[in-house]
Amino acid sequence: MILINKRAEKQDYQTILAIWEKSVIVTHDFLTAEDRQFYKEQIPLFLDNVELFLWFAGEEVIGFSGTSERELDMLFLDPVATGNGYGSQILGWLIENKRINLVDVNEQNENATRFYLKHGFVVSSRSDLDGFGKPYPILQLQLKERVNGV
Repeated sequence: MILINKRAEKQDYQTILAIWEKSVIVTHDFLTAEDRQFYKEQIPLFLDNVELFLWFAGEEVIGFSGTSERELDMLFLDPVATGNGYGSQILGWLIENKRINLVDVNEQNENATRFYLKHGFVVSSRSDLDGFGKPYPILQLQLKERVNGV
């Protein structure tokens, strides 16, 4: 199915948070419940600072993405929509239309890491702590053809 997107607005934030939480419960099993709640409270603070899209398969919202400049800051799918190629379609669109070439991923989120590596990203650096100083290692990924200016 071909996906369509629409720019998200403030009234979409509840939908975005619901998708984020469902996705994180399934994909971020390494987070403590307390840390998951902490991040849930942080997410709304970032939504105004990214170019935010809702992604639809037909009439159903299946995920959202947030970008800034050429970095993919967030890409989350509703767990019921995973495994259908939607993530690949969204990422391809973002690379093509938003010129995305950077993304950070939790090292412990092995499926996400595999997903980005499969789509041409390579690890450019690693941090032991996430942006909040929590002990969740982050991999900084860059599109292969853009590494070292090539």
